[in-house]
Amino acid sequence: MSETMKITAADSGTFTLGDLTVHRLGFGAMRLTGRTAFDQSAPPADRDRSIRALRRAVDLGVNHIDTASFYFSATRSANELINRALAPYPDDLVIATKVWAGREPSGAWRWAEPHELRGQVEENLRQLGRDHLDVVNLRVPPSRRGGPIGEHYAALAELRQAGLVRHLGVSNVTPEQLAEARAIAPVVCVQNAYGLGAPEAERAFVAACGAQGWRSCRSSRSPAPAAWAAPRPPKRRWRGWPPRTGSPSPRYGWPGRCSRARTCWPYRAPATRRMWRTTWPPGRCG
Repeated sequence: MSETMKITAADSGTFTLGDLTVHRLGFGAMRLTGRTAFDQSAPPADRDRSIRALRRAVDLGVNHIDTASFYFSATRSANELINRALAPYPDDLVIATKVWAGREPSGAWRWAEPHELRGQVEENLRQLGRDHLDVVNLRVPPSRRGGPIGEHYAALAELRQAGLVRHLGVSNVTPEQLAEARAIAPVVCVQNAYGLGAPEAERAFVAACGAQGWRSCRSSRSPAPAAWAAPRPPKRRWRGWPPRTGSPSPRYGWPGRCSRARTCWPYRAPATRRMWRTTWPPGRCG
């Protein structure tokens, strides 16, 4: 019997975040607290299962975890689960988090003022049980997309100087906002939504980041292509193929009709399908 091949995160290659080397395949913590993100009424995730998932990810070579203090449900906190599962942390484990966005205990969203960012950083430190954060991304709100971010980024730069944060990044930014942040302090990564079907402008932005050596940590929140997001066309009824021959069954009507479920091929009982197969040529619904 051949030995089963074990694929690990190390097989994805590596890149650097400042002076930190991580595997390209990381772990996003948004769904650790439940299947539905940010829904306080949704059933929480099984605590032990989430802890096992984190430990298994690290066992498979993951050394880069993306989290945030606003990743919580009614009874679960992603940061607390990470702390419980992985502390004391491996030396090579890099934990990145996000600030500016925040949530009240009720789940309501709020966006911090520049002087409140220190409190958000300290909240992540307490929940994770660390004395510094490896990477902190400034998560730009949708309402500020295209607006200035310098005041908030400068506040984070001060926390970097104070030793609370090792490296800084930006999230959900435009090229102009990236340039504004770089003029204040180094940017080690850009975390924007990206995926199949991304517009040309987003693809060009990612390519420009790569050309300049900035790491693009692509987010799993990527929108689906327009062709996937478009509503499906209504199902078509039988359009006369195969040709109707003979006469309709007194009980089931013409084969392939969709007006009633019991006259549609996929919904018939096995005995009915056998009878239909011998009486009528195979038809198609939809």
